[in-house]
Amino acid sequence: MAEIPAPAPVPVPVEQLHFAMPPAHATAAEERQYRKERLAAALRLFGQYGYEDGVSGHITARDPQHADCYWVNPFGLAFADMTVNDLILVNGDGQVVEGARHVNQAAFMVHARVHRARPDVVAVAHTHSVHGRALSALGELLEPITQEACAFYEDHALYDAYTGVSVDEAEGRWIAGALGPHKAVILRNHGLLTVGDSVDAAAWWFIAMERCCQVQLAARAAGRPVLIDHKDAVATRDQLGSDLVAWINHQPLWHRISRTEPELFG
Repeated sequence: MAEIPAPAPVPVPVEQLHFAMPPAHATAAEERQYRKERLAAALRLFGQYGYEDGVSGHITARDPQHADCYWVNPFGLAFADMTVNDLILVNGDGQVVEGARHVNQAAFMVHARVHRARPDVVAVAHTHSVHGRALSALGELLEPITQEACAFYEDHALYDAYTGVSVDEAEGRWIAGALGPHKAVILRNHGLLTVGDSVDAAAWWFIAMERCCQVQLAARAAGRPVLIDHKDAVATRDQLGSDLVAWINHQPLWHRISRTEPELFG
């Protein structure tokens, strides 16, 4: 009996396919609202992931109209309870210009200096996450031992000093200098700081870096990790290390929390 050929696949019209990309905004007001919604959502995600430690930690987002003003979570409000209306606008000198709550002055000074040093950066994320602090206590960088870690290969730095709680502009300048052109910096004995050209990118880099720290610590505890060679690590970084890829990776998290916790828009 002759073999019956399998039916040919039915082509899907291109116009039916959908792939999300970062939106363009017609006005500064629209972009401001977009950034604030993404910021409130990212803070809630950080709360879910256990990155909060008392009153420590910030994510900041540059205002699209006022370049030296930044939206940020207020001092003392839990990440998990954050809403768009809770966010405050703070200028580069640490003064609240919109909103009725205080800002964490010590942490904000670091963010402001990073923003000023990096006009390409829209958002900065820093919290005292467990595995980030653990790796930072070793005073070393991420190693290229997984595909995900390669996204940070030769694109993150170590701030090899600890001077206590950051309370002045000098500390912020030193950290911004250590970060340089990279997407992240490990603050020795302190934790992680990541940046991005969107809130989503900065948040994703922080989440990814925290996981990479966890994997590196676990791998080293189990034995001697095998490093990915330089050529392959660079090639993987070129594929996975852009802020666009970070934004895309963050979208499932955004969709989940925006649907399950719609009160964040309040």
